[in-house]
Amino acid sequence: MGAIRLCSRSACRNSAVATLTYVYADSTAVLGPLATYAEPHCYDLCEQHAGSLTVPRGWEVLRLAMPAVPAGPGPDDLLALADAVREAAVRPAVPEPGHGRRSVHAALEAPAAAEGARRGHLRILREPS
Repeated sequence: MGAIRLCSRSACRNSAVATLTYVYADSTAVLGPLATYAEPHCYDLCEQHAGSLTVPRGWEVLRLAMPAVPAGPGPDDLLALADAVREAAVRPAVPEPGHGRRSVHAALEAPAAAEGARRGHLRILREPS
């Protein structure tokens, strides 16, 4: 996931919640939910600047429905994350010899003095009592 996009207005450091696009041929400004990707000819606006938007005389503002709650990760996002983790687990941990590496390290092991149950590649640490 990418970084949080900021409002395009100068000196505003709030996070963007809407995207503004101008359609010059129709004299229309379109204000809608934050676009998936930052586009070079669009402006990302925070809630305050999106709410106080004004346009030149003779222009029309088309306000698209804004979601009340920002969309969280959906099932497709979670499945993609799980697939990426599975793919990373399948890759060989040790590179083949002779590829210009200085040394080959074994897989990381827990220190011998560490307490806790080890299960697969995860380790449960117990709280000190």
